[in-house]
Amino acid sequence: MATHLITGAGSGIGAAVAARLHARGDDLVLLARDAARGKQLVDRYPGSRALVGDLSDPDRLSWAFSKQAVPERIDSLLHIAGIVDLGPVGELRPKTWHQQLNVNLIAPAEVTRLLLPTLRASQATVVFVNSGAGLTAHAEWGAYGASKHGLKALADALRAEEKPNGIRVTSVYPGRTASPMQAKVHSQEGKDYDPERWIDPESVATTVLMAVDLPRDAEVADLSVRPGR
Repeated sequence: MATHLITGAGSGIGAAVAARLHARGDDLVLLARDAARGKQLVDRYPGSRALVGDLSDPDRLSWAFSKQAVPERIDSLLHIAGIVDLGPVGELRPKTWHQQLNVNLIAPAEVTRLLLPTLRASQATVVFVNSGAGLTAHAEWGAYGASKHGLKALADALRAEEKPNGIRVTSVYPGRTASPMQAKVHSQEGKDYDPERWIDPESVATTVLMAVDLPRDAEVADLSVRPGR
């Protein structure tokens, strides 16, 4: 039975991935921003465990992890949590930049750093669920796109550094996916939201699980997933 540590398991792609792994009997460790949220996640996935750490405050993650029992084995670390806030570069204030960079880039880097000895011992697979905006940033996507371009750089560097230690690193770049985040994006864009137009989170979950389950003689480095409709 494999052990997976998942961020963003509460909704969207993260919830789809967690549900699939839970259904097949794997061991889940779910990162939650606080104890109350952790209890909600554990109640949703009986038998799972919560690890509390606020991704919006990456400077405190080391302290938070030091106060809890961190898993002794992690077969996959799945970075799926993310936030988005659109706006033109000429109007974005530093707070908006900091919020997205913290959650989307700095926190994944810090979580990975803190768990790296365990990941090495387990020869784990690390999956970063990025975004199409991590490859091309359009108007009003500057802060989010910058955080996701940075996440690509983080994944590429980690892959090169940790290959000798047996760690595999995959970046998944979903296009627009039917999720609460996409509903927020449409609201900020002033557009009607029709989830039927976009990728089902289950489809992205399938690509994440493919990277996790791939035999050890292969590694998927980058995988783009675009709407098929």
